Amino acid sequence: MPEIMSPLADPAFCPLGVDGVLVRFARALTAEANASASGFCAQIKAAALPGVTELASSLTSVRVGFDPAVTDRQRITAQLRDLLTGLQSADTSPRRLWRIPVAFGPSHAPQLHEAAQLAGLTAEQAVAEITTTMLRVLAIGFAPGQPYLGLMPLHWDIPRQSDLTPHVPRGALVTAVRQLIIFAADTPTGWRQIGQSAFSVWQPDSDTPFLLDAGDGLQFVAVSDDTLRDLQANPDSNGGARCEVLR
Repeated sequence: MPEIMSPLADPAFCPLGVDGVLVRFARALTAEANASASGFCAQIKAAALPGVTELASSLTSVRVGFDPAVTDRQRITAQLRDLLTGLQSADTSPRRLWRIPVAFGPSHAPQLHEAAQLAGLTAEQAVAEITTTMLRVLAIGFAPGQPYLGLMPLHWDIPRQSDLTPHVPRGALVTAVRQLIIFAADTPTGWRQIGQSAFSVWQPDSDTPFLLDAGDGLQFVAVSDDTLRDLQANPDSNGGARCEVLR
């Protein structure tokens, strides 16, 4: 079934410098606000409004950059308000569905048991929920192509760590605050590592360096440690990820 947006409260239109407008659908993350943000960003892109120079959706908002030599804040804001009426009847279901293999063995998921305990689950129950929950790419950010994925069930609203883990590898699957991230690069983090993929979210030499888009659907597939090592040894497979175009 397609997802059709129900009317939200009027979003806020906030000025951002001399050449930007922020359209904010909510101050706190909800599935509906996020779908509105990613759906509205796609609508603006399709509309090809004169003077728009940049579009970026976040968890609950869209930044619209514009060229002041071509348009102005009053005009662009009026055009954005006109586009909003179409959002309420827009299909916001994912256009693409990704399936990405992840290993959850002890050597690849050092904090799985800890995260599961905080969520009130066993490790086996946690993996079952992670791999059966249909996730969405909520936003891209922090590092090139890096996705924020969600939303997990409410009991996954677990806090970040009080201290940083000094290093997790590229492709690590981490969790906090009902969200999951696949890391774009080796990095320190306050999120708990609960799995490992061989999927590269950022491919700088490609025509499309960011593989995932906000609004994409995503499902993780559990694989063995041996299978993950085989995928890591075959860079052409990009971690065994598969993308299905839904509409």
